[in-house]
Amino acid sequence: MKKKAAGRPKGLGKRAWVTTKVVRRVLRALAWSNFVRVTVVGRELVPKTGPVIIASNHISMLDAVFLWGALRRRAIAIAMAELWSWPVVGWLVRRLGQIPVVRRDSESGQSAMWQAEQTLRHGGVLIIYPEGRLVAPGEDEPYKPGVAKLALATGVPIIPVGTNGTDRVLPMRRIRGEGPAFDRRAQVTIHFGAPIDPAEFDDPDKLVDHLRQRIEDLRRG
Repeated sequence: MKKKAAGRPKGLGKRAWVTTKVVRRVLRALAWSNFVRVTVVGRELVPKTGPVIIASNHISMLDAVFLWGALRRRAIAIAMAELWSWPVVGWLVRRLGQIPVVRRDSESGQSAMWQAEQTLRHGGVLIIYPEGRLVAPGEDEPYKPGVAKLALATGVPIIPVGTNGTDRVLPMRRIRGEGPAFDRRAQVTIHFGAPIDPAEFDDPDKLVDHLRQRIEDLRRG
């Protein structure tokens, strides 16, 4: 995939910010009306300015919606390329300047990481799911090293996030059985943790292991 000139990412532009504010108002209205039950913990730990990586566990297709909605800054997420072909969702991710990645495609992965680095170089917030796929209850998926390599290359801190409950609101089709496809009564918790300074690590694997432990602690906490 040919790289474009390293200008300011679309997701950090004015049009994306206007769209972000409109969509977040809708999401907050749903939360305030108790249409969905959402608790956000530690949001103040996210720096108000400057580049930062937000890394979370991945248990539902709704994870990015709740996490992105919980933030108070514009943010760009790395997401599966299939979303770009979905009705409405495809228009929205384009409008917001999100980063598509084709799973198990090394060239697409490299392009996504390059775009992610540009987001950070321009002072943006990047959302990334280190597991790289949805993980069902009882499953264990190793964290991909990309998030650690990105943090070490840029010196940008990582905010760990533990996400709970989204898998009950919108469970994966393959595991829900006879249960509801959507259950708005489930409680969702988005728990932000203190920043991780990549300068304290000399090896990507050590940083990834530490990140995973922090996210697991936040999920339990």
